[in-house]
Amino acid sequence: MCRFMSIGQTRHPRLKLRPGAHKRLRAGYPWVYSNEVDMDAAAKALTPGTVVTLSDAGGQLLATAHFNSRTLISARVLAAEPDVAIDEAFIAARLCSALKLRERLFDRPYYRLIHAEADGLPGLIIDRFGDTCVIQPNTAGMDAATDAIAAALRDVVGARTVILRGDNAARGLEGLDDQVRAVFGAVDGPVAVEENGATFFADLMAGQKTGWFFDQRDNHAFMAGLSRNSTVLDLYTHTGGFAVPAARAGATAVLGVDSSAPSLALAIRAAETNGVSKTCTFERAEVFPFLEAALARKATWDVVIGDPPAFIKSRKDLKAGLQGYRKLARLCAGVTAPGGILFMASCSHNAPLDEFTAAVARGLADAGREGRIIRTAGAAPDHPVHPLLPESAYLKAVVLQLN
Repeated sequence: MCRFMSIGQTRHPRLKLRPGAHKRLRAGYPWVYSNEVDMDAAAKALTPGTVVTLSDAGGQLLATAHFNSRTLISARVLAAEPDVAIDEAFIAARLCSALKLRERLFDRPYYRLIHAEADGLPGLIIDRFGDTCVIQPNTAGMDAATDAIAAALRDVVGARTVILRGDNAARGLEGLDDQVRAVFGAVDGPVAVEENGATFFADLMAGQKTGWFFDQRDNHAFMAGLSRNSTVLDLYTHTGGFAVPAARAGATAVLGVDSSAPSLALAIRAAETNGVSKTCTFERAEVFPFLEAALARKATWDVVIGDPPAFIKSRKDLKAGLQGYRKLARLCAGVTAPGGILFMASCSHNAPLDEFTAAVARGLADAGREGRIIRTAGAAPDHPVHPLLPESAYLKAVVLQLN
């Protein structure tokens, strides 16, 4: 239940910035980098994840933040005022604000509830599945606040189960260990997910990320709308997020391909639950060899969906990752029927939209195909973007009609 909660004050350790380093912070930028901090012995001695009050070089107090001297992003702003108490009440107030927005967007409790900086809780992801929530505390500060986060979820959204998915690669940069556990409550198998009128199933303990990709909600619906009376190939289908809606929308035949047997089992279950098991077929295979074999036998589909995992894990992987997207686009274009639709997505935040789109265009040219972009999209609105962190708009997708 959301109710008015006063935000407390307390005195935090002081962290001084170098001369001039406060300017972006004053303008609302939520990060402070290690080379902007007066990294004296006292600062280095602070436990990773300590809540601090930032000050400019002259000692004027600026903001409250989580601090980790061992990371490139040393401080992540929690509040634009100094000495704010970062406790359960503070977290609950942030949850209430996020919940009000989600309830305006969706009529069912299945969505991303907290999307890090944009929702005022940097380094924290929370996905909601009815009365079960999955949290990803990806910074030392948020990891230390796990119990307070879970308690606030119980109070604000009535969570009966909170699962900690601490198996994100970002945690390693913060010096955190991998862990997956129930903070309270329990799940005894995959849970149901409702999206756009369909029911899916997510493995919250062992599935990819939090078990479901709410970010593709709008893209699932858009591609379903293009699938009526069409054959559809859904590559990296995971648990059937694109395949099942396409079949529900009237596709004549849908083939979902993925290398994960557990994911495919959930996709099959979703097809059965939604009454489209006669339309959907699922095949366990690695996508690139599958496409090479499909090209060799001249197989084509009217709609081809390529939604791979991130090819670019860091900036150093950019060139190789873009080559991967180019190759995938070439192979996908080769199995897209004349006049057909090709959907290509990237969840690599290190791949700028223009460079990703250029890689897709080169892939089409490599396949001897031409096309036109009919839609460019990002994540669904439960994944808001901090206005000064455009790089956090990680998901990008292009939909093309090919000649």
